[in-house]
Amino acid sequence: MKEKKLFNKNVNQLSPLRKEQLFNFQKRLNISFNNLELLDLAFHHRSFANEHGNFLLNNERLEFLGDSVLGMVVATYLYGAMGDHPEGDLAKIKSVVVSEATLSDIAVEIGIDKCLSLGKGEENSGGRQKKAILADAVEAVFGAYYLDSGFQKVEKLILTLLVPEIEKVWENRHHKDFKTMLQEMYQKKYKQCPKYNLVNKTGPDHDMVFWVTVEINGKTYGPEKGKSKKEAEQAVAKQVIEELEKIEDWGKYK
Repeated sequence: MKEKKLFNKNVNQLSPLRKEQLFNFQKRLNISFNNLELLDLAFHHRSFANEHGNFLLNNERLEFLGDSVLGMVVATYLYGAMGDHPEGDLAKIKSVVVSEATLSDIAVEIGIDKCLSLGKGEENSGGRQKKAILADAVEAVFGAYYLDSGFQKVEKLILTLLVPEIEKVWENRHHKDFKTMLQEMYQKKYKQCPKYNLVNKTGPDHDMVFWVTVEINGKTYGPEKGKSKKEAEQAVAKQVIEELEKIEDWGKYK
């Protein structure tokens, strides 16, 4: 849906179509906002606010609040559910489940990508698929729901969305930071860091594909591709780990 169809000339006045979209979003999550405009604000990227001449009409303050609420809820849950595990285990699980990768996946699952309000430039550059924008919007929704309906309701929503992710981490079925994993494994074995190289960029500016190789102990792996340099680095690191895990004695360096 295009922004013009969702908003009236006064951006503070929700159009009937936008209201329907927000009601459907709430229905999907089984939640209900008292202040629908607060939920709407949670989807406002700064590019949209800047385009409409009001820098405060963005979701960054709600994101700031939601980040803290999310951290508190997840930490409290882990503290109670994993009473026989040390702080280090709790911290590792928390870092994964509140990460950009996890939250952006949740955002797509619950339809946040369809609800985002973006400026024209951000829209044309693929903003609805950018992990950082999606993850920030999830936190903004948490912040908005906390302000609107209180801690108990937002806690229930967060746990509904995040407990399955916590279980994935515990069962080793989650998104892994392959680049960090490779660095830790490589440093233990060779006392050096992997060297990543951007070898190619293809496609138009708004839809580029990055190709990256990584050099380990004189051997080059890749290239692997991604929609960003960071994503391509993760892809080639994953390739290396999968290959090295086939080596019988590599496990001792994990």
